[in-house]
Amino acid sequence: MLKEFKKFALRGNMIDLAVGVIIGGAFSALVTSMVNDIIMPILSIFTKNIDYSNLFIALDGKDYESLDAAKAAAAATINYGSFLSGVINFLIMAFVVFLFVRQINKLRAKNEPAAVPTMKQCPHCFSDININATRCPHCTSEVE
Repeated sequence: MLKEFKKFALRGNMIDLAVGVIIGGAFSALVTSMVNDIIMPILSIFTKNIDYSNLFIALDGKDYESLDAAKAAAAATINYGSFLSGVINFLIMAFVVFLFVRQINKLRAKNEPAAVPTMKQCPHCFSDININATRCPHCTSEVE
């Protein structure tokens, strides 16, 4: 069993996945910092200095000055400001990943040779047939 685990753990794909998860975690922390420390303060300028991390609804019906005060009173809260911040994190992360994948696909397209066609169309019935076929299997016509 130990040999099987060693074989499984040292596969190339597994190590690539581990590196991807580690880099993804670091990237996530970077995007979270960018949202919380750069984008949200800029957004708060346009929304009259609203602190999104302090937007919440106390479920006990009382008013609290801040989220910390509500937590100190052990009140159940819906922290929609934190959720909004998370949504913005997700959108930025998804956009950056989209740009990254788009660039990789452009690089791959340049490096890959054009695919050699393996099929052709029968001039009589317009069915797809093997490029080496001399007779169409669908309409039995002779094909060049």
